[in-house]
Amino acid sequence: MQTHKIVGREEWMAASRALLVKEKAFTRAKDALSEERRALPWMRVEKSYLFDGPDGPVSLAELFGPRNQLVMQHFMFGPDWEEGCTGCSFLADHVDAARQHFEHDGLSFAAVSRAPLAKLEAYRRRMGWRFTWVSSLRSDFNFDFDVSYTPRQIADRTAMYNFEVQQNPGEQDLHGTTVFFKDEDGAIFRTYSTYARGADGLLGAYAFLDLTPLGRNEKGAMNDWLRRHDRYDDQATAPAREEAVAGG
Repeated sequence: MQTHKIVGREEWMAASRALLVKEKAFTRAKDALSEERRALPWMRVEKSYLFDGPDGPVSLAELFGPRNQLVMQHFMFGPDWEEGCTGCSFLADHVDAARQHFEHDGLSFAAVSRAPLAKLEAYRRRMGWRFTWVSSLRSDFNFDFDVSYTPRQIADRTAMYNFEVQQNPGEQDLHGTTVFFKDEDGAIFRTYSTYARGADGLLGAYAFLDLTPLGRNEKGAMNDWLRRHDRYDDQATAPAREEAVAGG
């Protein structure tokens, strides 16, 4: 149970102004971090990757479409899985709404997984997504970008994730986000990658929840209430969000 002090307008305004000072400092720090991200050195992509797409084989270069920037979601969906990762699905739910805007500013989006294309297409139809989703099952792409591992890597504890060797990655396929840039000569560069909680800023639902008294309303484990959007039981979950209690 959570309690909150109840005050009058003057004290509430004073507390809000004090918080605003910290929020402005956070915004400036975030802007500065974004500048550092944009200033990172680039790494040229030398290998010619080919994926399985809905219209046949597609290259990494072709995933840019008419634009020169590409964000790729490394979507956890292993070859033997029957549906995609819950957390990756949560992120994917945000893409199409944002895509109708950022595509007009030179940015394309694609998701990539090792599951066969037929499984990806079936799951995409189930979830109602419209973004490009390709299979890297016949490619080294996921392994080269440190989001998939061979049984030997896991046994030898040499799997690299989030820029560090992991003693136990937990899964053979993990999640992340990578940004690419393609210059006018067609050269492709890897400009940024993020893993683990690095994609939190892309989760608009969390941005709303973080404004509220209950926050993300997790009861122990991170994302413990989260479901695929077609798997919520509203009668079971809605009352749990009515626990904000006012105190003196």
